[in-house]
Amino acid sequence: MQKQHRFQLTLNLAAGEASMADVGKTLGQTGVNLIEVKRAYDTATTHQRGEIVPVVVTVFEDRSFELTYKTPPTSFLIRQALGRSGSSRPGHENAGILTRDQVRGIAERKLPDLNTSDIEGAMRTIAGTARSMGVKAEL
Repeated sequence: MQKQHRFQLTLNLAAGEASMADVGKTLGQTGVNLIEVKRAYDTATTHQRGEIVPVVVTVFEDRSFELTYKTPPTSFLIRQALGRSGSSRPGHENAGILTRDQVRGIAERKLPDLNTSDIEGAMRTIAGTARSMGVKAEL
């Protein structure tokens, strides 16, 4: 018999060190064991400390849960590659330049979560996000 799910939420948490406040304010009303959710997330993401790792939390009728991990947000990976944040005025001020190799690296990492299996298409998607952040991307 398949479990019926009650809630499905996506959380963006710090890998390996999720804030109990962030977990609690989002999942508190579901009745799931918050400490177990935090412990499972932290254990699974310790090797990615320093990154933001989104997780889809599915809570079932019996208050059990399932975690599905995603890749870090594209904007986070772009900021990480640049070593700083994007432009405060995208389109007017340039915040930096991503090389083709950096764009390819981000695209390869994001490929499982993108709606394409083509690396060139994924690179164009990454370049579009970079452009919206005021970052020039070499393709």
